[in-house]
Amino acid sequence: MSPRARHLSALLWSAREEGTPPLERYALLDAAREPRVYPLIRWEPAASCLYEGRIAPELAEVAPYLVRLRPDAPLLGELLGTAWGRAWGLYVEAPVAPEVLRRHLRRFLKVQDENGKRLYFRYYDPRVLRTYLPTCNAQELRYVFGPIHSFLMENEDGSMLLRFSLRDDELVLERVPLLADTVAA
Repeated sequence: MSPRARHLSALLWSAREEGTPPLERYALLDAAREPRVYPLIRWEPAASCLYEGRIAPELAEVAPYLVRLRPDAPLLGELLGTAWGRAWGLYVEAPVAPEVLRRHLRRFLKVQDENGKRLYFRYYDPRVLRTYLPTCNAQELRYVFGPIHSFLMENEDGSMLLRFSLRDDELVLERVPLLADTVAA
């Protein structure tokens, strides 16, 4: 694992505040954003497509995926070492099983615009979510977070880890600068 990947992994698995239930860590990856995502997770047993049912192979190659992470998994090193700062996806901390989280995250795949047109919402792109979350009111935040404790992602240039969480219906943003020698790929 690269120094950056080790540092980010330590941040991802850092101790949480007292009273927080045990949290699982997940990656929410965008195969449409990066062609290397699908080959990377294709045979990963802890990965599941957010789309429902059987999907055509060409759609599978560009779909969003939820992957349960383990601190010692080779996939984690690849994601944190190669993908960080390139908007391949984001990370989620949640005290729930993968199927519960997947069901929750599927609710946001399509949204309706002001004219009633159904659109795909690529919220799993960190560039989208870090812009969207601060615009939400308390009710919207409760809906988006649901069972999720926090969303983690890179900032615009990959020099910080951003951790969005919900506390008393308020969005909390923690900015964690990366060590200087871990920022460059």
